[in-house]
Amino acid sequence: MPTPSLDRGVLLVARGDDLQVERVAGQADAESSCTRATRFQIASISKQMTAAAVLLLAGRGALRLDDPVNRWLPRPPSAWSGITLHHLLTHTSGLGHWDDYPMIDLAAPVEPDELLAAFAKLPPLFAPNASWHYSSPAYVLLARAVERAADRPYAAFLADEVFAPLGMTGSFAGAAAGRGDVATGHEGGRPVPSWDLDTVNVGAGDVWCTGVDLLTWLDVSRRGRLLGPAAVATMITPHAPTGRPGEAYGYGCFVGPLAGERAVHHSGDNGGYKAFAAWFPDSDRRVVLLTNQAEVDFALVEAALK
Repeated sequence: MPTPSLDRGVLLVARGDDLQVERVAGQADAESSCTRATRFQIASISKQMTAAAVLLLAGRGALRLDDPVNRWLPRPPSAWSGITLHHLLTHTSGLGHWDDYPMIDLAAPVEPDELLAAFAKLPPLFAPNASWHYSSPAYVLLARAVERAADRPYAAFLADEVFAPLGMTGSFAGAAAGRGDVATGHEGGRPVPSWDLDTVNVGAGDVWCTGVDLLTWLDVSRRGRLLGPAAVATMITPHAPTGRPGEAYGYGCFVGPLAGERAVHHSGDNGGYKAFAAWFPDSDRRVVLLTNQAEVDFALVEAALK
């Protein structure tokens, strides 16, 4: 069977501090090629930054992981009264995922309180901690909590408190308007409009990174950068089984077997973009895949690890 090819994007594999594989291919947009400086939407890998923001604020006493979500949201429904930030972080809140909210257009801007009202129309799918159900809306609520606890916009908090300390100079959160070196998403070989990243996907899939920056991000769990040992341990603890063999969810990351090894990982899937990032503790390997096309064979990641 032929090795899957990378048509658009960046693939990086590192062992320890040594970069062993670096592939950069295809077009970022109609006029420019992908380079090391190209920024891609990392989609749901953004949830790891949200989790880190919550843990940073918890470490400062600005919020608590067992705070009820009602403390940090305007006019939340009574049905959410038993939900805590921990439940949101681990996908055990009972909130649905995007397909449970067909009234929400992922590409259309909306006022923040209108978005929360749309979430509130669906009763929780189960009582807090009674089951596990992946939920991007849960991470939107976490971003709102970060904004209120930090008293500043969520994107600004990430820029100042997450990206700058780590030296992730090519990373930002939110809409890309006016920024250079950003890849256009593609489906079926055609460019597609971006999802709304300022409100609808804030905290859930709103971050742009270069491949090298995302590789650096994996050092948060690998080397304890940005967060202290206790916070890192909390982040990568397998809090909630996902239902797949040996796998659980931590805070913003999956923890379990991958490609025959123990791994801390997450994938991402925004319209026109796919992303993947993983750290393998036993072999001290990191892998990053960022691509601006919807059709990508993730088997190329496993092939690159061999």
